[in-house]
Amino acid sequence: MSTIKLTVAQATIRFLINQYSEMDGVEHRLVSGAFGIFGHGNVAGIGQALLQNEIDPTPDGGEMPYIMPRNEQGMVHAAAAYAKATNRLQTKMCTASIGPGSLNMVVGAALATTNRLPVLLFPSDQFATRYPDPVLQQIENAQTLDITCNDAFRSVSAFFDRINRPEQLLPSLMQAMRTLTDPADTGAVVIAMPQDVQAEAFDFPEEMFRKRVWHVRRTPVDQASLDRAVSLIKSAKRPLLIAGGGAIYSQASQELREFAAATGIPVADTQAGKGAINFDHPQSVGGVGSTGGDAANHLADKADLIIGVGTRYSDFTTASRTQFKNPDVRFININIKAFDAVKNGAEMLVADARETLTALTRELEGWQVSSHYHDEVAAEKSAWESKVYECTHLGHGPLPAQTEIFGALNELMSDEDVVINAAGSMPGDLQALWQARTPVQYHVEYAFSCMGYEIPAAMGVKMALPNSEVVAIVGDGTYQMLPMELATVAQEDIKVIYVLLQNYGFASIGALSESRGSQRFGTRYRAGGAGTDHTEDGVKLDVDIAANARSWGIDVIEVRTIEEFKAAYEQAVTADHAVMIHIETDLYGPNPPSSSWWDVPVSQVSRIESTATAYRDYVCDRAPQRHYLN
Repeated sequence: MSTIKLTVAQATIRFLINQYSEMDGVEHRLVSGAFGIFGHGNVAGIGQALLQNEIDPTPDGGEMPYIMPRNEQGMVHAAAAYAKATNRLQTKMCTASIGPGSLNMVVGAALATTNRLPVLLFPSDQFATRYPDPVLQQIENAQTLDITCNDAFRSVSAFFDRINRPEQLLPSLMQAMRTLTDPADTGAVVIAMPQDVQAEAFDFPEEMFRKRVWHVRRTPVDQASLDRAVSLIKSAKRPLLIAGGGAIYSQASQELREFAAATGIPVADTQAGKGAINFDHPQSVGGVGSTGGDAANHLADKADLIIGVGTRYSDFTTASRTQFKNPDVRFININIKAFDAVKNGAEMLVADARETLTALTRELEGWQVSSHYHDEVAAEKSAWESKVYECTHLGHGPLPAQTEIFGALNELMSDEDVVINAAGSMPGDLQALWQARTPVQYHVEYAFSCMGYEIPAAMGVKMALPNSEVVAIVGDGTYQMLPMELATVAQEDIKVIYVLLQNYGFASIGALSESRGSQRFGTRYRAGGAGTDHTEDGVKLDVDIAANARSWGIDVIEVRTIEEFKAAYEQAVTADHAVMIHIETDLYGPNPPSSSWWDVPVSQVSRIESTATAYRDYVCDRAPQRHYLN
């Protein structure tokens, strides 16, 4: 067998360059580039391998383009966003140095795994030989010498391994690629690399570096499961379909539209599934659950059959198991992952969403919901769309409500442009109000809901969709947690638009705190210190986020009104570089009307009357809660 002498790091890069994903006959480079922040743990290992490839990529079979980010958590967020924007068919690799650098990636790994998004992480590790021991930034565990800080990745990874000898590299990389391309079990793939092993040379077989195509499977539905599902649907009087992220990753939008049109079954969406069906489709009824709208929630309240397509049923989708109130409600779950398909005691169709919807449409030919239910769906849809218009055209003052910003963006952005958000009060308003026209337009990370995601995510999405306008909506709370990748955006000249909403506080948690009797404690940015009343408005903290963003190298347009905002957006679209639009909004809303609930426990005893009152309300509100098992 022919071999070639390479270091473990060099072999890793050469191997990754030659890995491809394939779905429906279309191939993509699976790992299309690298993010890396270097320290003593990887600068002479993976860092050297990336440099060598940049100088002369020909022997490796192609390039592994490198981008220098500023924060390890941020670069993983960018990789996850890139993977989401490519329908999980491509991703980026991320490398960090030993100790704090690698641990900074743990939050990003958790986000990727929770969202079922493939990312490939190479945290550096202590010496495998243990000659220099302990090394700088090594955590010592008196119980065993076998544990390093990178073991923290185990609980948040879809696959984890550590390379202690060069011979271990190939089987580990093969399992890594299998996981990255597995539609059911993908997530963060973590391969810890001791710094001495990265630089160690070995005679690797040349066969290891041939082009390899990983075929993303479309699991067909079995006929027995299909027959049971068809029987349940035909016996239902008030069915409701809930489209999750799996409907988008399966590229099942056309099949979903055809199924809904043929059967008349209304389609609601989760945060990850918004856009799977266009909002103006007659059967599209919008967001469901705690942050959903009246149309979907009113229908969900009385539904006797829920058809889940690619959803993991988070507590926001089920309103903490209070949303589906019909005592006879049944569930059908179409999901590539059996773990999710079994939820709520459902009839399981462990299969690809697109293939299953096609089969269901065929099997249900000639069957439709009743005309009475059809008319009810249309009436609910019309009533909610009127409320959406009201919420997004308030004329609120003196400061605009954030819902007005969302309405303006929804009208200004084209079908292939992308809006990005992740945390605070904004995902709730967006799921209720955003009218998505395509599967690509709505990019809200609400599985891990990680504050700080938006700024690096915009970078990742723009790299995946260079012809789209990418708009990240960022609150001042989120901004202060992770602004560093603005410098990367400026350095790499990545054209994105940031919309910074400044309201001097945490609007979402403030409102939640108030509703649970805790009086918005510790949720406002106000001058003061120890002993300050943290429930008072007080003097706003004089933090100039616009000036801070400029210091990172970003052009900033400061506006005060909705009309000024619209003009600024048109200006930002014509720019050839990153732009931030800064506008102050009302901390107290108003927000869309709520027709659902979220379980956040309240203290059972308290000396504070507002808390005691909130607990009495909580006991009443959770009364409908149940497990939906049949």
